[in-house]
Amino acid sequence: MSFFTLPHFPHQNCTAVHNLRDYKIAIFTFVTVTICLTTDGYAPQFMQYFLAFFGWVFLFAFLRKECRYVRTQVAVAITFAVIGEYFASIYMHGYIYRFGNIPAYVPAGHGLVYLTAVALGRSALFQRFARHIALLVVCICGIWALWGISRFSARQDMIGLVLFVVFLLYLFKGRSPMVYLGAFFITSWLEIIGTSAGTWAWASMDPASGLPQGNPPSGVAAWYCLVDAVAIAGAAPLLIIMDKTANYLQCRYTLPGK
Repeated sequence: MSFFTLPHFPHQNCTAVHNLRDYKIAIFTFVTVTICLTTDGYAPQFMQYFLAFFGWVFLFAFLRKECRYVRTQVAVAITFAVIGEYFASIYMHGYIYRFGNIPAYVPAGHGLVYLTAVALGRSALFQRFARHIALLVVCICGIWALWGISRFSARQDMIGLVLFVVFLLYLFKGRSPMVYLGAFFITSWLEIIGTSAGTWAWASMDPASGLPQGNPPSGVAAWYCLVDAVAIAGAAPLLIIMDKTANYLQCRYTLPGK
């Protein structure tokens, strides 16, 4: 990939140190996503609240050891993702959950997924082999996208090809490519598990463009990259606003001479 200009990728001779916590977060999320989405594929609806409770417990437990900036990113990611869920699923019907709702565990799930993308992106494995992993991801996603528009695919997936191009733009032009690489693995996994278990299903035609799409679309990681980009861009301004508000309130309610 020497012909690519990769200004935001780690240096090729990066000597990052392994942090076991990053891998523990990733392994935990991959395992629990599998259990959660498979369970929700056949369990009664009240089970969603049970899954949500434990989702929030584990998310807060992981966030305790994260810096304030990452915690704010997670909060922004959850807010934006949940708004997007209601718009894309409930309003646009781009995909439909089994019970026609937004499951109670979705907000916490988005938080864990985003944190996993961050953990993978900052891990020594991804930092040291960033270009090799990027090449692998491009090949996998590219083959998936081409398969979706071939005559061998059971369902045409033009949206997947469009999203694949968008994903490439995020990866090679975005300022946080390592997070996007991490997002590809965890989001592709959860989409495959969720659709296979029948937890949700994507509409055969994208309601916005009218183009056919797969179940899931091959470049579905691009949608999650949008959430990641908003979280990264929105965290710093939000922290500034919070600090200014806290300083104002402190000055406003502190008595003179105290």
